[in-house]
Amino acid sequence: MKYLMDFINAKDVSKAKIFTHLKCSEEEATILRHIVRKEIEGTNENSVYSILTEMFSHDKYEYIDKVLLIQHLLHLGWLNISSLFEVKSMSVSALELINSCVTLSKNCHKLLEEGSLEVDLPDKVEYNDHLEYLRDQFSRIEIYQKISAIRSNYPDNTLSIDRLNNRLEMLEVRIAERISATKISLSVEELFKEEELGEKEKIIFLALLKEEYSSDFDSLREMSNLINLISEDEYDRIKNRSLLEESSPLIDKEIIDYDEILTPFGSMTRSFFIEDEYLQKIMHPKKSKAVKKITLANLIKDQEIFELVTPKTNLDDVVLNPKTSELLDSVLKQVDKKVAKRLKDWGIKTNSQVEAKLIFYGPAGTGKTMTAYSLAKSLKRKVLSFDCSKILSMYVGESEKNVRKIFDTYKDLSKKSKSQPILLLNEADQFLSSRTNSGGSSEKMHNQMQNIFLEQIESFDGILIATTNLLETIDQAFSRRFDYKIEFPKPTLSQREKLWKKMLPKVALDSESVDFKALAKYELSGGQISVVIKNTAIKVAIKEDAKFATSDFADVIAREIKGAFGDEKKVGFSF
Repeated sequence: MKYLMDFINAKDVSKAKIFTHLKCSEEEATILRHIVRKEIEGTNENSVYSILTEMFSHDKYEYIDKVLLIQHLLHLGWLNISSLFEVKSMSVSALELINSCVTLSKNCHKLLEEGSLEVDLPDKVEYNDHLEYLRDQFSRIEIYQKISAIRSNYPDNTLSIDRLNNRLEMLEVRIAERISATKISLSVEELFKEEELGEKEKIIFLALLKEEYSSDFDSLREMSNLINLISEDEYDRIKNRSLLEESSPLIDKEIIDYDEILTPFGSMTRSFFIEDEYLQKIMHPKKSKAVKKITLANLIKDQEIFELVTPKTNLDDVVLNPKTSELLDSVLKQVDKKVAKRLKDWGIKTNSQVEAKLIFYGPAGTGKTMTAYSLAKSLKRKVLSFDCSKILSMYVGESEKNVRKIFDTYKDLSKKSKSQPILLLNEADQFLSSRTNSGGSSEKMHNQMQNIFLEQIESFDGILIATTNLLETIDQAFSRRFDYKIEFPKPTLSQREKLWKKMLPKVALDSESVDFKALAKYELSGGQISVVIKNTAIKVAIKEDAKFATSDFADVIAREIKGAFGDEKKVGFSF
């Protein structure tokens, strides 16, 4: 404590050993010393008004001019604001500052205790094990965190940021020197080379690894915190979001993953973590065989029942009826930890996982399957899709076995991969239709198959989606087992216009080349619009200018309407 005692007892504050480090005037140093004395006497938060009126005259409010000195000490990083009104930014007016409290910063404490802010660099020697290496890297991440905190809360404090950047640069140079001198294999560095990660991707990975070792969950895992860690300004933050999107190397290579959670304000955010396979390689580098995560993609190769789907679209990409959207939002809100806990406490649910059994019903082409995929994407799940037409068998008794096999295989895949994919039963009409009592052998077999299906749905845990074109033929016993019956009606005029605008390739459109309102008049489903666009695109692609025009669609729409069996065929074009 010699530097502290020297500072508070010096007759001439400019002669104190730490004065040159303060980079401030003698008067400012005197104010700072007054605050230090009050703090060691037990006053942690000091009112700016009290400080100034204790040191300067009330006469003609002389002390008000001295507020600027306090502001400069804030900008230098020796003080922090602790306002009654939670003012965090240092860009406060003099009047706001007078009504605030200030405390000594961590940098000020360090200077008073150690007499310097110079970083204690690790020795310039090789790393003996991966823990020495990680200790230095985690110290590096701590400096990034401090810089990020200052940028967020005290953006005007450029001196502190510059000081931290200098410390960071020296530490990074020393780490690089130690890595260069090291003869043993460092698992993290091997991973960086193998996966060819960029500098900012390395920082993200090291930050998440620090969380794993410290068990300090959620402080760095949240998306905005990770982005702030590697960003200097708003433009940088926008640009760096791509490092945590689906197509980024870290996520695409399954090095890291994330959970989507609902914030208290109703928005969705992502909490990231390192995948088990990579975590095991780093935490247990001496094990000859790292524990490799068994993925659904690997397991799916050994069975013939399901198709594994990794969704590419989310619910924002689907044009839905407002009531349909509202019901899907109810499912998504189960992600909220508070909602899940309440349901569990009330005995409605037995665990905290999202559970829902849904029927999507409506005409063909209205987006049932695409919405199922998009819901999975929003819940960050993969999809195990089964075509229910495959269940029929020419052998009596086989269909019943196949029904059990669907659910048994799903459970087995989920257990082995330690995941909860969504089970999608496409075209499930034959499962869900009303049972008959005619007495024939085929009817008995069909009824038995449905009974087994009913039993399996009853005990199913997770998210199951069945799609069907007809709801009116569904057996009431099945209807009761599903939590949500969600209709997918044919799109309205306005929805059709949105579909045309969303589906047509922007690069092949001039500003007024296509009359979307005219196209929307034709009562096509989303699936039909997709077919029309694909077929029209072939014609347009061979044109010299390769641009869509409204007239290009006329004959394709006519063929599509004529080919829509069972639908009313109204054909007439006025393009």
